[in-house]
Amino acid sequence: MLGESEPQWMSEEVKTGTTIIAIEYDGGVVLGSDSRVSAGESIVNRVMNKLSPLHDKIYCALSGSAADAQTIAEMVNYQLDVHSIEIGEDPQVCSAATLVRNISYKYKEELSAHLIVAGWDRRAGGQVFATLKGLLTRQPFAVGGSGSSYVYGFVDAEYRKGMNKEECQQFVVNTLSLAMNRDGSSGGVAYLVTIDEHSTEEKVILGNDLPKFFDL
Repeated sequence: MLGESEPQWMSEEVKTGTTIIAIEYDGGVVLGSDSRVSAGESIVNRVMNKLSPLHDKIYCALSGSAADAQTIAEMVNYQLDVHSIEIGEDPQVCSAATLVRNISYKYKEELSAHLIVAGWDRRAGGQVFATLKGLLTRQPFAVGGSGSSYVYGFVDAEYRKGMNKEECQQFVVNTLSLAMNRDGSSGGVAYLVTIDEHSTEEKVILGNDLPKFFDL
């Protein structure tokens, strides 16, 4: 009797959405994400930072189930701390991405999350890795989340090999702005993290300050 009186939305699958991106440049990487967390048609958090640190110069961008993605990030953060103590130096970006891939694959039936891992290390410089279930690939740039389907044409057309740090930052901001304008599950503010040998810079761009590509 109780089940018959439940609203229809309680028995439906909850759909989530976001937009994440990371790009390499000569000397470092830039990561970006929107800040909206949704559950179906409801917005449950407007300003979540989806760029999570895995180590001092390694971050991941989270998409999918927020709880699942945060759990993976916290597990990898702990394992990298232990790993760096054991080897006596900072971990490699590839090691962080491999840990994310291994956890995602081991618990592929239980977890629903897609993480992009990016950062800088002394051996290979700035690197971006896309991880999905058992997949692990290094790419010059990667996009993910529900908003990515609206901007694949843009990033393919606008990406140029050899862009500097400022150009990559603008590329990330433009991509996020376009996705947030089209995808109902993406929105809020834009978070940016820029990582190179010398620093890790975090930045927040308010919604009103994002570029517009249309006339209101």
